[in-house]
Amino acid sequence: MKTLILFRHAKSDHPGGTTDHERPLASRGRRDAPAMARWLAERGLVPGKVLCSDSVRTRQTLALMVDEWGEMDDVTTPSIGYRPGLYLASAVRILSLAAAEAGDADSVMVVGHNPGMHDLAQALAEPAATPAHRRLARKFPTAAAAVLSFDIARWEELATRRGELSTFMRPRDLDR
Repeated sequence: MKTLILFRHAKSDHPGGTTDHERPLASRGRRDAPAMARWLAERGLVPGKVLCSDSVRTRQTLALMVDEWGEMDDVTTPSIGYRPGLYLASAVRILSLAAAEAGDADSVMVVGHNPGMHDLAQALAEPAATPAHRRLARKFPTAAAAVLSFDIARWEELATRRGELSTFMRPRDLDR
């Protein structure tokens, strides 16, 4: 069994004079990223490996999450790989990178951007009429996490419509 967590970066700012790649997190993003990290940890969903876009907003999102996990006694910090190829990547590109670079981790999280994250989550999930599927179908907002489970032995076996969407959580749905 393998678990893939697709995590969209937290809310970013739009300061003048910065490129899209250099955009930092907004105050809401700096609040939401640790909250979502706590939510993942409380459910035993801290991944063994993280693949992260190299943009400023994705790196800052992940840094805040790792800081939060580091404060917890029973959480092991995941191995992290920053990948330029994840910046604004398509669903096909994200799937290819995840399958090729997940290694022997049972749980992998990809921190990336829309529309690729949304497209991939929808493509991987087996069709179902659950509340999680309905929320995912509407929108994949910033700092949201789609958690998919796959009955596969190796990451190279990842395929569309083979994942069970166990949950789709948005920061606005958290009890704070």
